[in-house]
Amino acid sequence: MAQLSRFPQRGKPTYFKTTVKGDQYVDYKSVDDLRRLMTPNGKIYSRKRLGLTARQQRMVAQAIKRSRYMALLPYTSATL
Repeated sequence: MAQLSRFPQRGKPTYFKTTVKGDQYVDYKSVDDLRRLMTPNGKIYSRKRLGLTARQQRMVAQAIKRSRYMALLPYTSATL
């Protein structure tokens, strides 16, 4: 008989959208989602903290950098 775990596993939140082809991407215009991936000071969280693969982390970093360039996100915490 299988025992129930004392600490049930929670699913990881996903920050990726899927195209028609099935490719994953991070939308640089979804500022609320991207703010969850950053510290209050404006730094990008690490892969270990977010639980992402290396490819996904690169996509997240690129999306955050794009939204900073487009002035959707601040570079520093002065305006966060």
